[in-house]
Amino acid sequence: MASNVRTRFAPSPTGYLHIGGARTALFSWAFARRHGGTFILRIEDTDVARSTPAAVQAILDGMSWLGLDADEGPFYQMQRMDRYKAVIREMLAAGTAYHCYASTEELDRMREEQRARGEKPRYDGRWRPEPGKVLPATPAGVEPVVRFRNPVEGSVAWDDLVKGRIEIANAELDDLVIARADGTPTYNFCVVVDDCDMGITHVIRGDDHVNNTPRQINILRALGAEVPLYAHLSMILGDDGTKLSKRHGAVSVMQYFDDGYLPEAVINYLARLGWSHGDDEIFTREQFVAWFDLDHITPSAAQFNTEKLNWLNAHYIKHSDDARLAADVASRLARRGVDPEAGPRLESVVALYKERVANLNELADAAELYCVAVHPSDELLAQHLTDAGRAALASLKARLADVAWEKPGLNQAIKDTMAEHSLKMPQVAIPLRVATLGVAQTPAIDAVLEVLGRERVLMRIGRYI
Repeated sequence: MASNVRTRFAPSPTGYLHIGGARTALFSWAFARRHGGTFILRIEDTDVARSTPAAVQAILDGMSWLGLDADEGPFYQMQRMDRYKAVIREMLAAGTAYHCYASTEELDRMREEQRARGEKPRYDGRWRPEPGKVLPATPAGVEPVVRFRNPVEGSVAWDDLVKGRIEIANAELDDLVIARADGTPTYNFCVVVDDCDMGITHVIRGDDHVNNTPRQINILRALGAEVPLYAHLSMILGDDGTKLSKRHGAVSVMQYFDDGYLPEAVINYLARLGWSHGDDEIFTREQFVAWFDLDHITPSAAQFNTEKLNWLNAHYIKHSDDARLAADVASRLARRGVDPEAGPRLESVVALYKERVANLNELADAAELYCVAVHPSDELLAQHLTDAGRAALASLKARLADVAWEKPGLNQAIKDTMAEHSLKMPQVAIPLRVATLGVAQTPAIDAVLEVLGRERVLMRIGRYI
């Protein structure tokens, strides 16, 4: 395929960038990258009542976090109003659009009558100019809408790159309003002009847009524009098999950042939602781009699986660079009001825990215990810091005062304390964990002590003896 591939992601900023939108963006981005083409970001903000600057920023933040960099844009439809209005004037002059003066009440009455007759409610073309047709008298003081003069014969068809051949009879489509009475153009019209002006070759989008496609194709043809290829992605279902919605968890892609996911884990997971490359489950962004095609997108709905996402996230954390993880953990601790400099080097803490956590918040939870004064629960203290436990800690503290502060020496000091008090490893290690980190379970205790450092360990043990 030639490198003139041009794709676009065109969200409406009436809400956050959600998982379905992020997958659409990823597939559009990857297809352009795969073919050396151009990926365009377009913000469809014509719904002034519902579009917000916060939602625009959330979309930009989500795209940036996922690393879906646009080659062109972001373009904003509200900044292109003059262009849309100019095209509408051209269409009125060419006879492919016309003014309609029917009032809202008139149209409501028309639809009620159609329903009463058992017909599908649709505009009846009363203001559509036809040869020999006498139009009603133009009512005084009424600002008209502009309607597209949709073909009435034949059908509109396209070979959808995901769903296969789709054909709609033109008789099923009424004359779409392309400009409201106040002159503002409508969504379906703006999309067509944008796709035409931006030279979009492949429209990859959710299948909730399938019903818009025949109308958009007819408008494109009326403009003499080349019709792009369409690929409509099936919906994503939640873990429970119902349509993915807010109640399934993350409202926004950035919620996944807040919840401690790495962007590469989310990208890898999104890539497998409705697309596959053999049995490959884990792959880099570069591999995905090299492999990605539209032939292996399934036309059936994809099902979100939180367990699989968590598994992938744990894998990517386990294989991430310690310094990178430490920087992320430091920022999370700072947002909690915890000084990340108050503990040992975060890289050493991260290295100790990164194979034991599913997300970065769990990693930050563990690191926090190294940076703050810990306060074990009364239950833990009563269960583990018994008289025998405190006596063992007192002996161990004396040994730790001058031992070589490395795992072999620390391990030997614990074993010597066990022998002195005739105790098993858990009877020393668990009280030691509770005293130093405030919890009963940690990685290997000698590794914990080594990372925590002599001064902190002796001080924390000292509180309980």
